[in-house]
Amino acid sequence: MEHERILYVKNGCPWCAEVEQYLKQHAIEVQKVVVSGNAQAMAEMVALSGQSKAPTLDWDGEVLADFGVDELVPFLEGKVG
Repeated sequence: MEHERILYVKNGCPWCAEVEQYLKQHAIEVQKVVVSGNAQAMAEMVALSGQSKAPTLDWDGEVLADFGVDELVPFLEGKVG
């Protein structure tokens, strides 16, 4: 079964950059979607999370919104090896 792991980010967002760096350092693959200047992607993120702040992560249907690495680490516990 195909997993859907989408990270919604905004250009110039320091939390987004920090989260992207963490994921890269730990070889955790996600599909990155930039919502800045993309009304369709922004609407998708808002529909998913109920808010417009980034980063927002859709991890196989489980959503983590408006977070930093401190929130990401416990969220990913047990999800990645």
